[in-house]
Order: sequence, then structure tokens, then C-alpha cells
Amino acid sequence: MACRTPRKWCPACVRVRKETDVDDKALPKSRRVLLLVDFINPLDFPGSELLAAPAVEAAKAAARLARHMRAAGEAVIYANDNFGSWTSDFNSMVTTLAKGGGPSAAIIRLLRPKRGDLTVLKPMHSAFYGSPLDILLQKMGARSLVIAGLATDICVQLTAADGFLRQMKMHVPEDCTAAEGEDKKQAALAYMREILKCDTAPFLKAHRRKAQ
Repeated sequence: MACRTPRKWCPACVRVRKETDVDDKALPKSRRVLLLVDFINPLDFPGSELLAAPAVEAAKAAARLARHMRAAGEAVIYANDNFGSWTSDFNSMVTTLAKGGGPSAAIIRLLRPKRGDLTVLKPMHSAFYGSPLDILLQKMGARSLVIAGLATDICVQLTAADGFLRQMKMHVPEDCTAAEGEDKKQAALAYMREILKCDTAPFLKAHRRKAQ
């Protein structure tokens, strides 16, 4: 059912409008986009102790990847969970986690957003579901996604599945993702290679291959 509250007074409509009414003149055009999924993360859920160390290692590789893509003029989008809070503010989350110490703060030191980066708040596992990501990618002219983040077998894989359904060309660099176990990570990467047709080569290997 459509919302009957006047748009200027409805908090939900105002929030949607703010996230989707993008100034096209300020939005970068980018055929290839880096999607950083759930790196900004409190890591306080059951099993997160298994994810923390590999997440920091993945963030180190993803930071190198992000620097490379920014230098090439390609866009970076942070797609982040709202962690059940419908009043979540991405910048506030970054600031709070950076002050907390531990693996979450270490990841933020590596992957703190830069000027010009975009952010998308996602309410579910896939970065596409219930978010303005589709609209952003269309406005940017994106046809290729590089997906990095947490966790390989959940949010990264489900984001890749939605990208596959949208006929996007996708690269999920295996060194830029992490899961709660190497077996889970490798099973997810195999699925994404075989079913979703993702390139899963590590970032540096894929970059060298492209340069040849």
C-alpha cells in the first residue's frame, strides 16, 4: 500500500528521497565500480571472533585495491548493513567504531572513506535489496562490479548473485574478502566462479593479467 502521509512530513519517505535523489552533475561516471560490503562493522555477532583476523587481512588487500581504482578514476561505493537500526548514519558509525579499538578500528584505519566515495545503507544481506544501489549504478553507467567485503559466503555472495541477475560483469578478488572459516570462503568463491561467472583472482594477479 502506498504511503498516504505527505512526503515532506513522512520520515520514511524523506529518508528514501535523500538516498535516491542524487545530483547527477555531482555523481561520477564509472563503467567499473568497487563495492565495499560491510567492512565498516562492529564485529560483535556470534562467530565474529572467527572473522576478525581474516577480515583485517582482507581489508589490507581491499585498501590497496581501492587506492588503485581511485587513482584510475573509478568509483568506490561503501554498501553497509544498518545492523538493525533504521536511524543508522554511516559517518557516525565510522567515527564510533574508530574510537572503539580492536579489529573494527583497525579496518577503519585501512578503509576510511575518502572524499568522493559514495555510501549505501543496506537493510538486508545483498547490497542491492531494499537499497538505492541499482539507481546509483544506472546513473553512473556502471556495467562491471568489483566486490570486496564481509562475509564471502553471505553478503558478498548474495550481492554477487543479484549482480549476476542484472547481467553485471563481476570480479570478487579472493584476497579482498573473508569468512568465518577458510572452508566457507573457498566454497563461496567456487560457487561464484562456477554459477555466477565471477572472476575470483586475487587483485594483484588480475591487475597484472589485465596489463599484459
